[in-house]
Amino acid sequence: MVAEQIRARGVADPRVLDAMSRVPRHLFIPEKDRGEAYEDRPVAIGFGQTISQPYIVGFMTESLQIEPSHRVLEIGTGCGYQTAVLAELSRDVYSIERIDALATVARRTLEALGYTNVHMRTGDGHAGWPEEAPYDRILGAAAAASLPPALVEQLVEGGILVIPVGTSDQQLQVLRKRGDTTQLLSSLPVRFVPMIREE
Repeated sequence: MVAEQIRARGVADPRVLDAMSRVPRHLFIPEKDRGEAYEDRPVAIGFGQTISQPYIVGFMTESLQIEPSHRVLEIGTGCGYQTAVLAELSRDVYSIERIDALATVARRTLEALGYTNVHMRTGDGHAGWPEEAPYDRILGAAAAASLPPALVEQLVEGGILVIPVGTSDQQLQVLRKRGDTTQLLSSLPVRFVPMIREE
């Protein structure tokens, strides 16, 4: 998977490639669908949600430029696979999942694999996790209709935010915080499940 789908398509950071080589992707996928775990496409994980294709996980992770000292906020834990990749690279990961049943399964899998630097909560990703802010890096694993201001506020100056933005026409935006605004570093057309708002 790493050699043919990720490195071959331009993800070159050796730390990212090593992290993705270490994380057993199939353990994050429902047992009946584990035969699809290492194919380069999204896989359903229940509740209308998906695990992102490996290339997109690699692209997003590399775009964050994570250092070992960094604290990372993740919006949309899902099954916990991207969470595990982030945990391999950073000091701490704070991950928010809106669907409680998914969060429970992800927590169980991450604990079974020995990740002690992952902190999880159930809630609305649009609000971020202000009690633990600021964060060096923020990753959105679900598409926001527009860029949530709270996420920009919770990012350190110069920090990087990678998030899909849009509804029917989504762009994966790589942004750097500059004062009260953000600088767009790059973008890529994508299709993610929507970020669910608190009712």
